[in-house]
Amino acid sequence: MRDDPFRLGGREFHSRLILGSGKYPLPQIREVVAAGEPDIITLALRRVNAQGEANILDYLPPGKTWLPNTSGAQTAKEALTLARLARELGCGDFIKIEVIVDAKYLWPDNEETLEAVKLLVADGFVALPYMTPDLVMARKMEKAGAAAIMPLGAPIGSNKGLTTKELIRIMIAELETPIIVDAGLGRPSHACEAMEMGATAVMINTAVATAENPPAMAKAFALAVKAGREAYLAGLGPTTEAAASSPLTGFLKSEPPKASQ
Repeated sequence: MRDDPFRLGGREFHSRLILGSGKYPLPQIREVVAAGEPDIITLALRRVNAQGEANILDYLPPGKTWLPNTSGAQTAKEALTLARLARELGCGDFIKIEVIVDAKYLWPDNEETLEAVKLLVADGFVALPYMTPDLVMARKMEKAGAAAIMPLGAPIGSNKGLTTKELIRIMIAELETPIIVDAGLGRPSHACEAMEMGATAVMINTAVATAENPPAMAKAFALAVKAGREAYLAGLGPTTEAAASSPLTGFLKSEPPKASQ
C-alpha cells in the first residue's frame, strides 16, 4: 500500500479514516482505535471531564489528534465558547463545528455554521465545519478559512449511506479544500464509494458503535477506505452499456470451417 498522506492545519495525516468515540463504553474505545488505526479521533466535549473522572482522554491512546465537536451549540457564538473550553481542557486547536437547531433530524444550520467558521478561524482554531452539502455555502466557508469541509452523506446516525452523493461529487470537483464525508455512512462499502469519488477522508461513528463487533467493524472500514482511495488513484474505468473484456465479434463473424474432403 502506497504512502498517501494528506494535510490539515499544518499537520500530515496518513489514515483517511476519522473515527468517532461516542455511543460505546469508554473502555471499548481503545479496542476500536487499535483496530481502525485512525490518526484523528472525534470526541464530544461533554465526555471530557476536567475533574479526571470518566474522562474520555484517559481512554484514548497518545499520538492521536483530537477533534472535539461543538455539539449542543445553536449559534456561532456558542460554538466559539465550546471550542475555547475544549482548548482549555487540553484538546488542542482542531475543532469540528456543529451548529444545529433542528431537534428531529439534527440538520446543521449552514448560515450560522459559516459565521462560526469566521469566529473560530479568527481565534486560531483549525475549523472543520459539518454542513449540509451546498456548493455555494461551502465556497463561502472555504473563503472564510475552513481547513476542510465536512458534508453529510445522509442524516446523522441513519447509516443510510451516500444519499447526497451527487451534491458531494460536485463539491469535490469544484473546491480546493479537502472534503471529508461525515454522517450517515453505515457500511464499509459506503466509505469505499466516497473515497472512490475523490473524498479526502471519511468520518465514521454510528456504523461502528452500533455494529455487533465494533472493533471488527472499525477494521473493515479502515480496509474499505484504503481500497477506495487506491481505486481513485488508479483511475476508475468509464461506465458503458456493455463491453466484453475479450471481444468475440471477429470469432462470431468468421466463416465456419469447411468439412474435410
